[in-house]
Amino acid sequence: MNVIRLILVGCVLLVAGCSAEKKMQNNFKYAKYEKVISFYKGVLRKQPNNGKANYFIAESYRLSNRIKEAEQYYAKAGGSGIVKDSVQLFYAKSLQANAKYDEAKKLLEELVATTEDEKIKDRANKEINGLTQLGQLAEKKSYYRTKELEVLNTPFAEYAPAYSNSTLYFASSRSNARIYEASGTPFTDLYQVDTKAANVDMNTLKSLPGNINTTNVNTGCITFSPDGKLMIFGRGNTGKKKGNPDVDLYLSRFRNGAWTDPIPININQPNTWESTPALSPDGRTLYFSSNRADGYGGLDLYSAQMDSRGRFGKVKNLGPDINTAGDETFPYMADNSKLYFSSDGHPGYGMLDLFVVNRANGKTRIENLGQPMNSTGDDFGMFLFKPDRGFFTSNREGGKGDDDIYTFVNDDPNLKVVNYFLQGITYNLRKDSTREILSDTKVSLLDEGGDVMQEYVTGTDGKFLFRVYENEDYSLLGDHDGYIIKRQPFTTIGKSVAPESLKELITNITFDTLLVLDRLEKNKIFVLKNIYFEYNQADIRTDAAKELDKLVQLLNDNPEIKIEMGSHTDSVASDSYNLELSQRRAESTVNYLIRKGIGQERLVAKGYGESKPIARNTNRDGTDNPEGRQRNRRTEFKILEIGPIIKKSPTEFDEDKYFKDDGNDN
Repeated sequence: MNVIRLILVGCVLLVAGCSAEKKMQNNFKYAKYEKVISFYKGVLRKQPNNGKANYFIAESYRLSNRIKEAEQYYAKAGGSGIVKDSVQLFYAKSLQANAKYDEAKKLLEELVATTEDEKIKDRANKEINGLTQLGQLAEKKSYYRTKELEVLNTPFAEYAPAYSNSTLYFASSRSNARIYEASGTPFTDLYQVDTKAANVDMNTLKSLPGNINTTNVNTGCITFSPDGKLMIFGRGNTGKKKGNPDVDLYLSRFRNGAWTDPIPININQPNTWESTPALSPDGRTLYFSSNRADGYGGLDLYSAQMDSRGRFGKVKNLGPDINTAGDETFPYMADNSKLYFSSDGHPGYGMLDLFVVNRANGKTRIENLGQPMNSTGDDFGMFLFKPDRGFFTSNREGGKGDDDIYTFVNDDPNLKVVNYFLQGITYNLRKDSTREILSDTKVSLLDEGGDVMQEYVTGTDGKFLFRVYENEDYSLLGDHDGYIIKRQPFTTIGKSVAPESLKELITNITFDTLLVLDRLEKNKIFVLKNIYFEYNQADIRTDAAKELDKLVQLLNDNPEIKIEMGSHTDSVASDSYNLELSQRRAESTVNYLIRKGIGQERLVAKGYGESKPIARNTNRDGTDNPEGRQRNRRTEFKILEIGPIIKKSPTEFDEDKYFKDDGNDN
């Protein structure tokens, strides 16, 4: 863990009294922390209470992930230009890392009482809250058993295990002689070894080829597509001023019996840290950690979607429920669709702890896995090769050296994995009502808030497949050239099964649906259902408003179309009266759409009265036909024009004038 968390950070350069100190401050700026520590320890031998020297040593230890060793130096850190509140906060974190929880809490409480920095106060309060929860963690029942993978570990670092096609991949510094100046440890490379579950065959151990591992560059943290033929890994931290100042993600494919030369993936940003990648079980979503500018703290977790061409896009921060002011890293999406990750910002034992995101009813709950999965050291890099067992990394006491790989088993007798999927087919109805499969349709799964969760491009069979969760509302969004973009609701509420009723460890439940898209063509008419008016009135009722809101969404999704809103009546009353009434009703619906943000230039109101019935108003014997009259009292929209995207023009309307309560339709 010493290597993969190193980030080049800016610092406030203090006024130096000599060229040697200026050089050390420059080394600090470029993350050459081991040189900084060595220099300032020399200063402390003569001046043990030198606040600036203690500060730079403490910060160098913290930034090179050795915050336990920083404690004694934070205790004496200070001086001109050094922010006292920050020193106190990280001093408390170093105490917590050394399991001195009471001392850490006292220091944080003092910080809350004295600081005027609201951000620091907020973080200190969260740290205090985390420390108060340690008692609850101690009482938590754990079914985990852990064991060091002794045959694999060395006195050097072994970390970030990943399992693919009966092969265990991991990063290690075991064979490098060159020292990385930030951590004082050797550079890391990627290795592989054959294994059956956790039974490793050390005779097969080898490093990945030279086009993957690069001399004097840290390479580590690897993930694979489901078929094992695509891998993404982190590479960076050369330690040279002119080398990569950050860590980036690289992609390689297995072709003709070898891995292709890796290329940086398109979501990397200049001068930021992107690493710890993890592909979802279906290979379409990439999770990773980054310190890019839009985050909530140090390292945050992000997701990116892979398109049909293998490029990544739609990068999304996973939000404040998961990300904190601390570091969140090493995401891993298991086959049970639970996201595991490591964090030092959520309530835990002091350094990186392992957490799981439990999703229910559209909300997330972050759970610390507790001991023995977690310790006072760094615990990270979880990978399940079965639902109840897997690997992780820790630098806890009792290991062989730096970071070590451990195995674990979950003996929870009630462990049951239920996976929910939504599958469907996209098609169009021909004029003869036969179905036409639509390939190359982009189908998106949206959550209740309208955010894209997953995307899928259909093949020649028109099929799509999404992972869904119990007790949640969704929308499917279908997009195909030449067709109207369509939204269709779907819910899993009331469709889940109780895990305790299941006998198997893993149960897969698949829901089926159909997504029908309409051709985008002029003069095509669509009847709007449930658009009713009060007798002899043109005001929009609330039940009709709900249906019109769906049309608002359709017009927003398809900004290139201009429509006519047509209103029709039955034959009750005179022709002239019905024509005037239908015109008022058409205008009322148009005004409602404008009030909801649709540009007036995209809308035409047209009243047809009783001139275009679609059913008989009376029976052949002259008696009343209420069912036919109801069908004739309808609202339609017709596509008038298909052109370039039209921008909205905001218009203000009196809401009370156009929005009325429900009443009886006539």
